[in-house]
Amino acid sequence: MPLTILIAEDDEGTRLALCDYLELEGYSVLMASHGEMALSQVFSHQPQLIITDIGMPGLDGFTLVQKVRQYPAFRLLPVIFLTAHNQTQDRIRGYQLGCDLYLPKPFELKEIGAIVRNLLERSQLIQSAWIQQVALSTAQQRALQSSEVSEVSEAIAPWTPDPADLITEFTAREQDVLTLLSDGLSNAQIGDRLFLSPRTVEKYVSSLLRKTETSNRSELLRFAISHHLVP
Repeated sequence: MPLTILIAEDDEGTRLALCDYLELEGYSVLMASHGEMALSQVFSHQPQLIITDIGMPGLDGFTLVQKVRQYPAFRLLPVIFLTAHNQTQDRIRGYQLGCDLYLPKPFELKEIGAIVRNLLERSQLIQSAWIQQVALSTAQQRALQSSEVSEVSEAIAPWTPDPADLITEFTAREQDVLTLLSDGLSNAQIGDRLFLSPRTVEKYVSSLLRKTETSNRSELLRFAISHHLVP
């Protein structure tokens, strides 16, 4: 599927010339004659690059880019300003708003083509790297969750308690939870200390209650103190 480029330009001759050239280069091209139309097409078609004039009726190019950059999904969308507004303060404002390149009119179509290819290649590489990073983070999170589930499953397995040997029968994580419980910490605070979710902490507490044959946390702590299971 060809990459999509949005051209926001109120001059019809410039707009059509860019469109014809970029379509011959293999891109899919959207056209807008003013800023409001361009903004609408950004949301409806999600182009991979924007070429915009600055001096357009209604919503100008500066405001168009400012509005687009407000949305996280479009923070890295390549933007080229192609305009007759070529004063230093105009260029500075363009870059401050987040444009990738500021080109004055008149321009060469071949130069535009080279710039577009460069920006799109870089954008696609960044997107690919981001997708790989997200996939890696997701895989790591699933592995961690699987490890927690395995520990909890082991912790809640049927078991006949022997108070004299409880300290050796607790898993290391159960002992950590019991110690922090004795310090008066809540599930959320224990989770922060042990990098567990409050729900997972609650499962460990339930396992401790079952193994010590106690009914609530107060009984569990009295049992642990009387059997020297906590400092």
